[in-house]
Amino acid sequence: MNARAGENMAGTTDLRPMLAVSGRLPPAREDDAWSYELKWDGVRMLAHVAPSSVRLIGRSGLDATIAYPELAGLASALGGRTAVLDGEVAVLGPDGSSDFGALAPRMHVRSAARAAELAARVPVTYIVFDVLRLDGRSTIALPYAQRRTLVEDLVPAGPHWQVSPAFTGGGTDLLEASRRMGVEGILAKRLDSPYRPGQRSTEWVKVKNLLTQEVVIGGYTTGEGRRASTFGALLLGVSARGGLAYVGSVGTGFDDRMLNDLAGRLRSLRTDRSPFAGPVDPRHARGARWVRPELVGEVAYGQWTSDGRMRHPVWRGLRPDKLPGEVVRED
Repeated sequence: MNARAGENMAGTTDLRPMLAVSGRLPPAREDDAWSYELKWDGVRMLAHVAPSSVRLIGRSGLDATIAYPELAGLASALGGRTAVLDGEVAVLGPDGSSDFGALAPRMHVRSAARAAELAARVPVTYIVFDVLRLDGRSTIALPYAQRRTLVEDLVPAGPHWQVSPAFTGGGTDLLEASRRMGVEGILAKRLDSPYRPGQRSTEWVKVKNLLTQEVVIGGYTTGEGRRASTFGALLLGVSARGGLAYVGSVGTGFDDRMLNDLAGRLRSLRTDRSPFAGPVDPRHARGARWVRPELVGEVAYGQWTSDGRMRHPVWRGLRPDKLPGEVVRED
């Protein structure tokens, strides 16, 4: 590749993850032009690896290094080489599938002592699937197939890191296997695609078994009974052309820890005006408590209704790795 051209596309500090679009499997006639891998249910992280250190940067730009001390050993695993890796931090179960619920308590930790305690009880694995820089040279202009080879040669399997298995062709078979495993879905990546920092590209496609949607919290309803001290339901939106568009509410999927944590965060974000650009369901708008639209979460849902609402949403957790402005409707 032209190293200078690659350097012009992105430097060390302005790299951001390339994003996939939601869609269907590529046409069967193009199957061999794509690479397929499981969609890991974790938190996206870029790992800036130096000979004696690892710095973890989330999709939002937040430095999350302190939260995952068990990943520090990745520096020595690379044998003194420097790299910027792309991957997913996840908690893996005995069957090798990822568990987002188990990861959730680790995502907000900012205390080294607390992080060390959680790492001993609920260790994470960094699942690597791309490389953006290697030994001071940008690799983002290289085709995915070549970057994939670099990753496989660079990252050895370790106690808390591994390379995500990938397969050229066979997308239908892997999607069916993912359904049997009960995982969220698969990712399809064109073998000839460059890495496009910060861009959402049709060269990467996520094919889901479970419908999930990132959402921005714009308000909440008051709770009753055992939830009188927290909230009843969250009022949710996504970024649209006119501003934050209301897409429904969610009142299920919370455990006591989530309720208490969210209630505290919401109180600190209270505001007098609705952040939604359009109307909110009148049943929820009356007596709603509005908040500044700064918190991003994720829900699972059944389908979209004709008026742009999610049917039967269930809360999955906060996504501090994602920015409100990036949250758009995924059909």
